[in-house]
Amino acid sequence: MADAGALPQRLGVGRWIALTAACLLSACQTVLPRGVERPPERVVTRPTGPVAPPSVELGIPKDTARNRVALLVPLSGSNAGVGQSIANATMLALLDTQNQSVRITNYDTAGGAAAAANRAIAEGAQLILGPLLADDVRAVAPIARAAGVPVLSFSNDTGVAGNGAYLMGYVPSQSIERVVDYARSRGVTTFAGLVPNGLYGERASTAFLRAVEGAGGQVVSLQPYGRTAGAIGAAAQRLAAKSPYDAVLVADAAATAAAAAPAIKRGAGASTRLLGTELWNSDTGIARPALSGAWFASVSNTLYRQYVTKYRARFGTAPYRLSSLGYDAVLLTVRISRDWKVGQRFPEGRLRDADGFSGIDGAFRFNRDGVAERALEVQEVTGGAATTVSPAPAGFGK
Repeated sequence: MADAGALPQRLGVGRWIALTAACLLSACQTVLPRGVERPPERVVTRPTGPVAPPSVELGIPKDTARNRVALLVPLSGSNAGVGQSIANATMLALLDTQNQSVRITNYDTAGGAAAAANRAIAEGAQLILGPLLADDVRAVAPIARAAGVPVLSFSNDTGVAGNGAYLMGYVPSQSIERVVDYARSRGVTTFAGLVPNGLYGERASTAFLRAVEGAGGQVVSLQPYGRTAGAIGAAAQRLAAKSPYDAVLVADAAATAAAAAPAIKRGAGASTRLLGTELWNSDTGIARPALSGAWFASVSNTLYRQYVTKYRARFGTAPYRLSSLGYDAVLLTVRISRDWKVGQRFPEGRLRDADGFSGIDGAFRFNRDGVAERALEVQEVTGGAATTVSPAPAGFGK
């Protein structure tokens, strides 16, 4: 250890060395050899005109390391809950994948989906995830198409798909086809249906007729009903007059199907099988005893249950069921980002990979019409809960 008393002497020597060096440097600058003239001093010129201020970039700063993706969902208004849940899901997906090449920016569609899309594209978005509602897709699609930006919508309205707009939503026609095929494999040959008035009912009716015909079965009766008290019961009584039939599709929520079940089974017999659609997935109405033995097709919930646990741990609440679409959209984007160079357009052709993609909701791929074709499972309602009786395929055969 150094002696504390020697420290002042060392400081004095240091000052002396510094002073001597300064003097030597001063001498070197002032004394010149004889016959050598001092070089002229360099004159520094300064601009006399006005100096331009530093440029300021408006909006989001440029990101040269990551591709920019826009998430268009309602973050305020009546649909803010589901929109925020989707936004949380996309954040969770980025964290889980530890991806560093994609940057997602949220845009609120509650104030106008078209305005949100214009802002996102102006700020450099090369891919849009969302919107949620079909009307918003109609507003966003032409704006995005003009800019060459693909849209991965969370809607299930097939009428807005195509021309650069892709649908990730759960399409009822696919669940109807899947459950009809399963019913035929279990010996069901004659079918009947109850469908609500409106666009959903119309599309469900068309899908049902095509599915039964394609499976080699027969539709005995198809009864529509309105959204009024007692309407489903009256339709079920009309249907009973057309019996016998082996199975009845109720293209509505599980609670609505449960309300119609007694009249259906009185007319056609207790062994009549009820069939449901993707609307029954995560529907608490399936717990009603009247639906015991019913079949319905939907995406698998196996990985979704794990996702719910992780989501709740991070955000302190349960997610909306549709939020898995946001999570899977990010998984898809991250996979394609391996071939997506920063600053270049999103490689839209990769969305149509024949092998498709995989996520929380299982395997899916986009058909030529831009609609996501999904690998679905069939579940049977037993003891107030749903049990898988026909697992979803792991992928798509070539």
